[in-house]
Amino acid sequence: MNSTVRILCVGDVVGSVGTDYLMKKLPIIKREKNIDVCIVNGENSAKGNGITPFSAREIFSAGADFITTGNHAFKRQEMYSFYDETLSVIRPANYKDTVYGRGYGIIDKGNVRIGVINILGTVYLEPLENPFDCADRVIDELKKEVDIILVDFHAEATSEKRAFGFYLDGRVSAVFGTHTHVQTADGQILENGTGYITDLGMCGPKRSVLGITPEIIIEKFRTGLPRRFENPETDCEISGCIFTVDKKSTKTVEVERLYYDEK
Repeated sequence: MNSTVRILCVGDVVGSVGTDYLMKKLPIIKREKNIDVCIVNGENSAKGNGITPFSAREIFSAGADFITTGNHAFKRQEMYSFYDETLSVIRPANYKDTVYGRGYGIIDKGNVRIGVINILGTVYLEPLENPFDCADRVIDELKKEVDIILVDFHAEATSEKRAFGFYLDGRVSAVFGTHTHVQTADGQILENGTGYITDLGMCGPKRSVLGITPEIIIEKFRTGLPRRFENPETDCEISGCIFTVDKKSTKTVEVERLYYDEK
């Protein structure tokens, strides 16, 4: 039996273009990289915006074990009941308990149980429960059931993400940022054994501005007028991070950034 578990975390999947590419390439990546568990952020996976039951099922069919979301978690009303029905799709934990879904869940692989927490940053985003306080509360609850815990911190500000990583160092196995769709170059193991990266990046069209057709975003910046966002039908990329976690110590022993753009 392996003493470690290799966990692939994939950045925000963008639109049907991104989900199609994920379905084609994720099985290859999992096989080549000997992945045991795969977590995917799917909050932008629906055509247009948000996530739907259809796009969630596509992500699962691609080979994901678990789906996290973010500030677009509730863009599509058809997801509301789906959150309650599907334990492997979560929304940020710092929404009130009275809303649909859960902010954390468990991946049970038989020989290892992994807790996954989704938390939304509050700098430039929604004024929800303080993410640091939220993490304290949820980690205490989840540690009763699992040893390995990963946190998807869906946040805008790099400073908030970095501070959050150091705050949780030694208390969880890994913290990975999502939301900004651009992979950062700071994959590392913090001093107390927590794997960390500021942002995983995305799964979506390469020639784009965060997954959107560049000309649309350029016009929006130049004119200030609203535009309907569209995802270009071009070559795609998948970016994320692989955390190798020791099952006994629950510390991360290796961090490998992933970038894949083969046709």
